[in-house]
Amino acid sequence: MPRRSRKPADLNRVAAAILDEATDEDHDPYAGKNPAAVELDRLGGKKGWKAMADKLSDEERSESARRAARARWEKP
Repeated sequence: MPRRSRKPADLNRVAAAILDEATDEDHDPYAGKNPAAVELDRLGGKKGWKAMADKLSDEERSESARRAARARWEKP
């Protein structure tokens, strides 16, 4: 019979699957948090960016974008 090569399974995924199956629990990142506070935080982040962008002049926005692009290209 021919020998077949198998790729080894990712042990972290196997362990996570075993743990999920054993506990039968769904992981909720917002468990124990006030849903209203979570929603307000999300809305505040959306509004905050728009408010900041409206306060910047065209030159300031351009300089900010230039710095961001330079930082992206300088990463190793």
